[in-house]
Formats: sequence, C-alpha cells, structure tokens
Amino acid sequence: MSRPRRLPRIAAPVGRLLAATALLAVAAPVLAQTPAPAPAPAAAAQAPAPTPVARYGYEVVAAYPHDPSAFTQGLVVDGDVLTESTGRHPSSVRRVRLSDGEVLTRRDLPRELFGEGLTVLGDKAFSLTWTDGKAFVWKADDLTPLAEFAYSGEGWGLTHDGSRLILSDGQPHLRFLDPETFAEADPVPVTINGRPLGRLNELEFIDGEVWANIWQTNFIVRIDPATGRVTGVVDLSGLLTDPVRDPSDDVLNGIAWDAGARRLFVTGKNWPKLFEIRLVAR
Repeated sequence: MSRPRRLPRIAAPVGRLLAATALLAVAAPVLAQTPAPAPAPAAAAQAPAPTPVARYGYEVVAAYPHDPSAFTQGLVVDGDVLTESTGRHPSSVRRVRLSDGEVLTRRDLPRELFGEGLTVLGDKAFSLTWTDGKAFVWKADDLTPLAEFAYSGEGWGLTHDGSRLILSDGQPHLRFLDPETFAEADPVPVTINGRPLGRLNELEFIDGEVWANIWQTNFIVRIDPATGRVTGVVDLSGLLTDPVRDPSDDVLNGIAWDAGARRLFVTGKNWPKLFEIRLVAR
C-alpha cells in the first residue's frame, strides 16, 4: 500500500517498534546470533523461559509472471488460478492464471476506494478497503458482486480459519469476524518476544497459524491465533532481484498457500514476478 499518512499515527509503541528501527527492534532479536542469557536468579528459577521464535530462510522453487501494475493487497491460490486484490486507483479484485499471469476476470472498485486484503471462504471472496470501512463480498468463481458490509477502523489484510474472517488493521492485534453476520469478537493482541507487533499486512492461514507480511520489511511472521504470539519469522531478503520503482512502497506483500499441493507463493506490490518458495530452517 501507499501509506504515507499512516506513519504519524503509528509513531507510538508500534511505530517505535517497526518504523526506521524496524530491523533492530524486531528482526535483530530474532535473527541475530546472540549469546545465551545468564542464568536467572534463584528466586526466579521457576519462571517459565520464553519459547524461542523459530527462524527461516527460503529456497525458490519456481518463478511466475506477475502484473507489475498490480499493487498487490491480497492473494489466494486455487490450483492454477490466483484471486488477487489490488490497491490504488482504480483498485480491483481479479482472477489470474498462475502459469502466465493472464488476468481472466477483473472487477474494479469505485474509483474513490482504496482496495486492501482479500480472502476466499467457500464459494465467496471477501475484500477490504483501507479507510472507508467498507468490505465487499463476491462470488468466488467469477467475482460477481454479492454484498457489502461495514467494519470499524482501517482494513489491511484478510484471511480466515475456516469459520471466522481474520482481519489486520495495522495495529498489534488480529480481529475476528463472523463471515455471515460480520459480528466481531474480541481481538487477540500480537506479540513477539513479549512486545507488541503491529504493521501486520497481508494475511494467510496456514496449518493453524496466521502468516503476516510486516509492512515495509522483508519479513513474514507466523502467529498463533489463539495467543497472538509470534512463533516464527521468515526472512525473504533478496527474493526479488529486479529493480522496483519505489523500494519504500513496492514492497513484499502477498502470501498464498495451496493446501492440497502444499505449495507456498509470495509476491509484492508492483512486482514483476510471483515466487513459489520453500522454507529453510536456520
């Protein structure tokens, strides 16, 4: 997303965590090799030790064409077809053939709306807008418009766990909505090593975890949706070697999981490629 207006609003705890010092405040404690901590005093000996955050790199399995004009906000894969939402004006939802990047179906949002995250649950696709509090429901197979609904706050990323929609809004929590009534349950705070973690962007639900791009970084985090605790960090630095127009804006964003074939796809905003990758433990 092109979000210059966000920065002043998240300059408090979340902004300090992930703004200019993002890699130091968040990535370094996880990715850097640090010596083991000194033994705890006897009085605290029974306190449970924090569970280590797993670290991952990646291997590229395959690369596919991706529309470099697509400002990717949400991404879902089903066989050889991607469902993708884009931002800017006009924003769109589209069905795209994976193998060659051809757009099979496209629906533009009203020009004043800035599109955001997307997910597909059953025979419906759901897509968000950034600051308008308006979401759309589409027929998944041809993107025929079905309904609209309202939500509070901003919309960033969207996924589902099979029964609930899961929404990110830039703040350090996950929000849960009923896909039929759109009633909202209590949010779950997201933390890494005990500290709030915001700027959760595009989301994907994979094997019981919520995976989230961290906006303006090369990192994906894996989140336990029950506790909000980050269980793993994936470092995708160096994935795209092609130059992008704006390195601060055309950033990593877009995660799609093919559960049947167990394939993982990632891309970015205005990226000319979409990648199938395999994680490598570090």
